[in-house]
Amino acid sequence: MGPDYHRPAVEAPTTWKETDHSPDALWQEAHPQDMITRGAWWEVFGDPALSLLEVQAVEANQSLKVAVSRVARARAIARLPQADLLPTVESNPSYSHFQRSLSSFGGAGTITDDQFNLPFDLSYEVDLWGKVRRSFEASRAEAQASQAAYETVLLSVTAEIARIYFLLRALDAELSILHETIALRHEAQKLIAQRFQAGLVSQLEMSRVTAEMKTAEAESFDVERRRQELEHALAVLCGRIASAFTVDPAPFKADPPPLPPSIPSRVLERRPDIAESERLMASANARIGVARAAAFPVLTLTGSAGWQSAKLEDLFTAESKVWSLGPSLSIPIFAGGRNRVNVTAAQADYDQAVAEYRRRVLVAFQEVEDALAARRLLANQQQAQGEVVTASQEAAKLSLERFTQGLVSFLDVVDAERARLDAERRAAQIRGQRMAATILLVKALGGGWN
Repeated sequence: MGPDYHRPAVEAPTTWKETDHSPDALWQEAHPQDMITRGAWWEVFGDPALSLLEVQAVEANQSLKVAVSRVARARAIARLPQADLLPTVESNPSYSHFQRSLSSFGGAGTITDDQFNLPFDLSYEVDLWGKVRRSFEASRAEAQASQAAYETVLLSVTAEIARIYFLLRALDAELSILHETIALRHEAQKLIAQRFQAGLVSQLEMSRVTAEMKTAEAESFDVERRRQELEHALAVLCGRIASAFTVDPAPFKADPPPLPPSIPSRVLERRPDIAESERLMASANARIGVARAAAFPVLTLTGSAGWQSAKLEDLFTAESKVWSLGPSLSIPIFAGGRNRVNVTAAQADYDQAVAEYRRRVLVAFQEVEDALAARRLLANQQQAQGEVVTASQEAAKLSLERFTQGLVSFLDVVDAERARLDAERRAAQIRGQRMAATILLVKALGGGWN
């Protein structure tokens, strides 16, 4: 009973809007391949510290442990409908000591006796309309959806670790720039203090250089705070106590790896969340058959065999054997519209699952396009910001030389140094954003590439 499952068609673009790919990427009908292992996709970045964090998370992340337990539960439940395809045999041994009146048989007095029973009862519902088979089909699809949900959690956890890690490295670069700036401004403060005592500079310049030094110190404390927050987030993802978890500072030298041209066109096959939605849709389709079969007769084969005796020593003799065999037919005649309502509800559940599947497909294409656009535009922004850094460094150098020659006041040096610091910090932030955009692309494509 019920419709056979066919995956609904979805609209797919002929190519990506962004140019960070090959224009020759071919589109084909999607067949979920989310079960194919993605391996250690983070190794494409070549960062041993990141790889160590990823391994720790895969082994100890608590969200992954929850997802594994859900998969085990779903697989166990999926086997329950399959058991209905087989007969049920049970035994209910009993003993009774009773007294009965003989008046109902036209006699007088009572009789006292014992009764020993050892029956074996068999029951088997013939799956005439495929109700049990559809139930097993639905449960199996739900178990597969649970496995896909685990893959989604795994990809989300590993991608989030990589994203946070590179943002943390960007903060390391900012801290390095700030510490260098603080040291330079401290030396400048000493120089201005000497000149102030000699009457060569004003109180305004003295106060300005002190304020700039303290401003850099305050900003460094803010960056350190944000770094610790990211470090604590990594601890939770790795299943560790934040108090006992540390990521040592390191230079930020990573660059986004190049994107192969053939991977993006297979996004519908690789995304585990799309596979999960597709399998839930298949389960909902099978539930329609279960609901429809409930409106048809149920044929049950029953049988019973065993021993029955008034004396325990005679229980297993040939004369004590009893048995019965016979089919029964249950025909639903009137249920107050219950079956029709259940079919309507099952159909509505399926329509909802189809809409959710198509929504996730649209979101998948959006996320890929967003990540590709971010990669391209942030690369252009980083290049432009690099030119800003070069120009601001040159301006700061020239300003200091002109101050040494007495051509400008130290306030001009302060302004140039502030512009240089802002440019260098912004360059580090953009670099971190480029790496984060690459991680989002990994997640949008359903895993890494090699």
